Amino acid sequence: MHHPGPPRFVAVGDEVELAPRDPDPAATYAWSVAAAPAESTATPGDDPVEYFTPDEPGRYVLALDAPDGRHELTVRAFPGGLASASEAPDYGRSGGAATTDDDTTPAADGTSGDEEGSGRTDDDADAPVDPDGGGRPRLTLSATVEDEAVVVETHAQSHPDGTETTADLDVTFLLDDRDDVARGDVRIAGGKLTLPLDALSDRARVHAVAVGRHGYSVPDAVDIRREEDGSVDIHRPYDPPAWAEDSVIYEVYVRTFPGQDSDAGDESDATGTGAVFDAIRERLDYIEGLGVDTLWLTPVLANDDAPHGYNVTDFFALADDLGTREDYERLVEAAHDRGMRVLFDLVCNHSARAHPYFQAAVSDPDSEYREWYEWRGPAEPETYFDWELIANFDFSHLPVRRHLLDAVDEWAPLVDGFRCDMAWAVPNAFWREVHDRLKARDSEFLLLDETIPYIPDYQAGLFDMHFDSTTYAALRRVGNGEPAEAVLDAVDDRARSGFPDHAGFMLYAENHDETRYLVECGRPAAEAALGALFTLPGAPMVYAGQEFGQRGRRDDLAWAHADESLREHVRRLAALRRERPALSAGAALDRVDYEVREGWDDRVVAFRREVDEPDDGDAVVVVLNFGAEPATVAVDAAADGTDVLTGEPVGESGDDGLRVESVAVVPADPAETRR
Repeated sequence: MHHPGPPRFVAVGDEVELAPRDPDPAATYAWSVAAAPAESTATPGDDPVEYFTPDEPGRYVLALDAPDGRHELTVRAFPGGLASASEAPDYGRSGGAATTDDDTTPAADGTSGDEEGSGRTDDDADAPVDPDGGGRPRLTLSATVEDEAVVVETHAQSHPDGTETTADLDVTFLLDDRDDVARGDVRIAGGKLTLPLDALSDRARVHAVAVGRHGYSVPDAVDIRREEDGSVDIHRPYDPPAWAEDSVIYEVYVRTFPGQDSDAGDESDATGTGAVFDAIRERLDYIEGLGVDTLWLTPVLANDDAPHGYNVTDFFALADDLGTREDYERLVEAAHDRGMRVLFDLVCNHSARAHPYFQAAVSDPDSEYREWYEWRGPAEPETYFDWELIANFDFSHLPVRRHLLDAVDEWAPLVDGFRCDMAWAVPNAFWREVHDRLKARDSEFLLLDETIPYIPDYQAGLFDMHFDSTTYAALRRVGNGEPAEAVLDAVDDRARSGFPDHAGFMLYAENHDETRYLVECGRPAAEAALGALFTLPGAPMVYAGQEFGQRGRRDDLAWAHADESLREHVRRLAALRRERPALSAGAALDRVDYEVREGWDDRVVAFRREVDEPDDGDAVVVVLNFGAEPATVAVDAAADGTDVLTGEPVGESGDDGLRVESVAVVPADPAETRR
């Protein structure tokens, strides 16, 4: 089926990429405008992949004529002043909400009122500026079966720093063009969409955004399906897999992981060509013993011999120096046997210049592969950051999309998720297709984006979990002397930037692209930073070697020179996070009042984590000390002075305070008022 996917919410002037899904490069595809606001003159071009720019607020219907028939895609355009400001960063190439209650009232955008909910009544003008600040609202949908109908409710939130309230927000609903549900089948009133069960034949997907003075929210959706037995299943397709939110991720930089002095059993002398997969497999017991349950392997595909592996020369073959396909599958199977999941590092933006397709394209201007790449000169491809060994793919060329989708199909069945390299450099429509393609096979498959800085709109049907680059940067600044409260500000910034509450994040303090945290910030701060990863909301990631004090970013791991006390610190943190519900990804984070009695005030931060459930309630206070010397910290919210991380007493919660070297986690007083 070539349907281009879910409806789109954009602002006037935003570019909408239009592309047939599961494309046949030999087929004919044609785009046209089937409906548009009266004053619009916007039209798509004549190519299979097109870029459409709405020029008036309102509802557009774009038609795709494809080999399997005609498909329609709804695009809802808000005024330009409501642009989401959530675009991919420009890194430089080569250098209680309200909805319309009266279904018969014409929509404010001038359409006939058949849109699934209207926009704001000021659609004919840019949004006014709020002098008191603010930004994007946020939205989460829920659905239940009530009285022979499915009721979709909206949970809208205004921007944390603005003067708008939830009551000031509107909500726009859209039905999915792929489903057999018509606008007349639903009723929209009082912030709810109601779909009678007798109108649900097979499937109905409902999409919505909250709309305020400063913009519209990241879209959310619910997927409603009629099962064979007649029951109704309701699924939230944009939620991260439950296993991923509370995972502990371990990044393996594959070529240096075995080390030159490996002591991993039988493989200790077998770290040469073709033995890397076996060496990693031999250390799985060690990795599991750290408390890790998810393994991220840097790229394993054939490449141009750059040790990082991101310059791919064959998207369907493994690198010879790592091992055979059988070796790789044996590694994955061994991880699965231990209950661990495996993430495949997926590279889609580019190929290596050593790739045979690029070699053909650069040597022959008439080659069929010339159109596979973007060019800045006759023999010079487009790249980012002046990277000289890669060439950017041209995603407007259907054979490129087909090739990469086939690669996705090749590797996805073997693993549990993709870490998506340079996600910001690949068109959104392609990622939406990858998301829907993989989720249709396995709803628990994880899509993790590497996007720095993160992009809230990537939460809406592109990716499940995001690199928390904001908290990473805050940890680095704190490690270099900035007040420690910055780590809490960084977590708060998720909501300020527009991420909904259901978004998932991966927390990290270092990776293969960054200087080791211990080298830059010192050992005491490194212990505190690890404590932050395991106690803040999100899935912690440990970069191999971080747990024992490795100093080189991509050097062979110095297994024989491990810092055992640091490694034990990681084990304890992972075990505590697994044992205490209050440290789970979904537990509440609250600031608390604290006073540093001894030590440097700005090197310490304290906060409370809590799960408030009748049968699974839990609350802790976490104190992080990034300073070189122990600190004594009085925290009224602490119930007692026993550190549940070590089991040792660290003081009292009163005037004497808690003695904290780097990390202390103590039971919280459930009666203490939050700040």
